[in-house]
Amino acid sequence: MMSLCSDRDILKYEPTLFGELYLKNQVVEAGTDGELAGTTFSANGANFVSAQVEAEDCIYLKSADGSLEGVYEIVSIDSATQLCVSVLRAEVESDPIAPPVGTQTTGLTYRISTLRPQIAEADLFFRMFGVTEDIEAGEILNSEEIKQLCVLGTIMVIYYSLAGIDMQNDALWDKAEHYEKMFYKGMERVTIAIDKDGDGVADSVRYGGCGRLIRD
Repeated sequence: MMSLCSDRDILKYEPTLFGELYLKNQVVEAGTDGELAGTTFSANGANFVSAQVEAEDCIYLKSADGSLEGVYEIVSIDSATQLCVSVLRAEVESDPIAPPVGTQTTGLTYRISTLRPQIAEADLFFRMFGVTEDIEAGEILNSEEIKQLCVLGTIMVIYYSLAGIDMQNDALWDKAEHYEKMFYKGMERVTIAIDKDGDGVADSVRYGGCGRLIRD
């Protein structure tokens, strides 16, 4: 089964998870020789292909003079050293939007960290509905609703992990509990409509508020 959400989807809710609270052990590429020209980001010291960077990942950019700092979505991997990046767009099909460049466009600090391991954990919650590995994301008719739940579940997992590291940080525990409530409330009322034959009509519907009985 394909992942139900991406880093880009999480960026909509919690950009700080790619900024201040990024997971240091999940950085796939980083450096200080970045260059930005419109929507084109390049770094001679990078190898985005071998780092397994993907479209809908996120990149943190910062200039030494402070004129640029933020997290942006990765639209495409154009070569081993070049990416197309954009300000977060409302739709992935929209044209990329160039980050606001300040007085410094070279020598940029960059970092690409991913939350894909936590997304994979959140995907496992949907096994409770019988959503097995042979079901592709495109076969779920109400995929946007399921994507939102996957995002909430992923963020919940991450904040509980962060709170476990910094046990005295009440703000992290509060965030974790907030997303936990949102996630489980959503899981109670969600339905998953699955279309296996591609005719646009659900072949089966799984209900979040109902348990599944399996005959021996």
